[in-house]
Amino acid sequence: MSVLAKIVGTVVVIGIVSGVSYVFYEAYQPKPLRLQGEIDAQYYSVSSKVPGRIDKIGVKKGDVVGVGDFIFSINSPEVEAKLKQAQSAKNAAGAVVKEADKGARKQQIAAAKDQWQRALAAEKLLSKTYTRIQKLYTEGVIAEQKRDEVYTKYEAAKYQSSAAKEMYMMAKEGAREEQKEAARAQEAVYAGKVDEVNSYIKETKQYAFHSGEVSQILIHTGELAPTGFPVVTLVDINDSWAKFHVREDLLHYFIKGSTVELEIPALQKSYPFEVTHISVMGEYATWRAAEAGKGFDLKSFEVEFRAEDPIEGLRVGMSVLIQLP
Repeated sequence: MSVLAKIVGTVVVIGIVSGVSYVFYEAYQPKPLRLQGEIDAQYYSVSSKVPGRIDKIGVKKGDVVGVGDFIFSINSPEVEAKLKQAQSAKNAAGAVVKEADKGARKQQIAAAKDQWQRALAAEKLLSKTYTRIQKLYTEGVIAEQKRDEVYTKYEAAKYQSSAAKEMYMMAKEGAREEQKEAARAQEAVYAGKVDEVNSYIKETKQYAFHSGEVSQILIHTGELAPTGFPVVTLVDINDSWAKFHVREDLLHYFIKGSTVELEIPALQKSYPFEVTHISVMGEYATWRAAEAGKGFDLKSFEVEFRAEDPIEGLRVGMSVLIQLP
């Protein structure tokens, strides 16, 4: 074998050994840890305090709405009936207030005055009669019993006259201030009931109280909507964040307030995010149990990141990756 052949063979062997050694070296080197999270955002539920049947849905999934945009309406005959009842009761209470303020009618006042005058006339007649009877009794013409009977009738006439006068004065003066206040208070009670029902009437039409994109329509036209049940949900992608579930032995990589680069495969780009929130997850979360008698169990924590700048094309549910050294 020539010297050249030996040299070539040696070089080849050295190359093969070097390649295999490099492969083994790389294989046993610690690999960077890659964690996967996802994009989440703030959701808002649009519901109604009034139960009823959905009359109209003014949006569809994917629509972008602003504050004050019409979302849906509810048909509730029961609420409309309650409004009529409350309005009728308020009107009746208002009539009582007017009657109390105006007092008795002229005809009632005149009738009360006539009753007083009649009672007064009867009193005067019995007064004269009693004077004559008393004189006759003094002269011994009539018995004491007769004098007492006339005196009793005279006293009764005075009381009747006084009572008739008071009734006339009451009719003339009208209701007492306390009665007027009570009537006004009753009217205010029913006015409050009308306002209450009107507030429920307003609830039959719902408008967006926050801007966002329609994410779900849970109840459709013609279906019954119970009180407080979400009919439409909105998502505000401008109020979004990335969340990861991280074992506690990796938390030292995530310091609140620090900035990290997160990769979003769907957008094929990495963006700077700030660590904004760290909280322990419940017992149901994934955790790693230690071997018996060795170490301790590792809990999972939820770490949230907020993008430093708005990200165009970001959607809820997109995967987010981070590579740890």
